[in-house]
Amino acid sequence: MDRRSEVRETYDRIATHFASTREYAWPEVEAFVDEYVGSADDPELGLDLGCGNCRHAEVLAERLQRVVGLDVSRGLLETGRDRALERGFSVDLVLVQGEAASLPLRSDIVDAAVYVATIHHLPTRRARVASLDELARVLDPQGIALVSAWSTAHDAFEETTGFDTTVEWTLPGGEAVDRFYHIYDPDEFEADLETSALETVSLEISSGNCYAVVQPRS
Repeated sequence: MDRRSEVRETYDRIATHFASTREYAWPEVEAFVDEYVGSADDPELGLDLGCGNCRHAEVLAERLQRVVGLDVSRGLLETGRDRALERGFSVDLVLVQGEAASLPLRSDIVDAAVYVATIHHLPTRRARVASLDELARVLDPQGIALVSAWSTAHDAFEETTGFDTTVEWTLPGGEAVDRFYHIYDPDEFEADLETSALETVSLEISSGNCYAVVQPRS
């Protein structure tokens, strides 16, 4: 089994328990939406790339008329569907199973996107940069996105350069399930953005994660 299939099967396996621990949106996502995303009166499309249980799609739904939630894990998409039904999202939510490095979306149609805590699950640099190129492709020329990845700036790590690792997820009952991560160092994260078809608007480290606000390169 290749690494991408392992990641998908891992999140299918832990989906329900994982989603139950992801109730609230990250404040960095809320701040991005507050600053950059228009009002619900505008005919805009949002994308939550690596949507999980759609906690960040819910934030986008407060400002946009339609939101696409995309994830490789069908199990996580089911938790996102349940959340949308329970909370009565105020706009259309379209859930799509797909790969971040090969988005099943037309070019130039997304006005605002969040790509949070997902790129670090892609197994190779080629796939990670390809996913950034795909994000650039589907964004409207005036579109905006937030990209984040776990980084060596987190106090959980002693390493100062990027590396691959696995991080255990413990299910109820004590079973541990390994999850693949590429832990970025900040310079590496910035370099991958520069290599891609995205232009960096701002870059910061917050709570051990690299965050970049990006737009398609002109």
